[in-house]
Amino acid sequence: MEECIRFEGVCKSYGKHTVLQDFNLTVYSGEFLTMIGRSGCGKTTALRLINGLLTPDAGRVLVDGKDVAQTDLIELRRGIGYAIQSVGLFPHMTVEKNIIYVPSLSGKQSRETRAKRVSELLETVGLNPSLADRYPNELSGGQQQRVGIARALAANPRILLMDEPFGAVDEITRRSLQKEILRLQRDLGITVVFVTHDIKEALHLGSRVLVMEAGRISQLGTPEQIKTAPADAFVRELIFGQEE
Repeated sequence: MEECIRFEGVCKSYGKHTVLQDFNLTVYSGEFLTMIGRSGCGKTTALRLINGLLTPDAGRVLVDGKDVAQTDLIELRRGIGYAIQSVGLFPHMTVEKNIIYVPSLSGKQSRETRAKRVSELLETVGLNPSLADRYPNELSGGQQQRVGIARALAANPRILLMDEPFGAVDEITRRSLQKEILRLQRDLGITVVFVTHDIKEALHLGSRVLVMEAGRISQLGTPEQIKTAPADAFVRELIFGQEE
């Protein structure tokens, strides 16, 4: 398997609070890695280290074999989509302008090309292209979340980072979005790193599941391995406390 992302002995602290300690992980191209654990366990920190929003205190994070700390971050982020729970759409911009915001900064695409790309992306995430002229406050929560995913896909990223992206929507919409992201990952062949607090979601979506506790890896394996052979009491409680 081709390596996509690698953490080598990464340490990260906020003041006196250590969030990651000697963290080592390899993510392979085309896989769907879900990360789960209690709040403050380090999963969001790990995610933000991948696209250079944070820098490690020690160790290295490599993307496609290149040390993120030694990389042009603007160029790096062009190949990494980022979708978060709060969506973060610009309220004063239409759906179209929100989606195409980052690719349009280069100024290399014509108005017609951008409009066509937006229509394609809206259809890709299961939305009607007619929504392109609407503003975020005219959309439902689920529609806003889909627009956020479309924006994350706008630059044709090889890697998609998702931090609790479905946490603010109702259960029916959540299931629909889960189905959509699995289809997108399969069809586009992108590498997805997905942070969640929901063990059922982690087991359903992930080709591998990373369980974290207090900045360390409690267990890393397939959903079946996590369910049938929990590595410790914490993983066991996480699985059976919500599964039974």
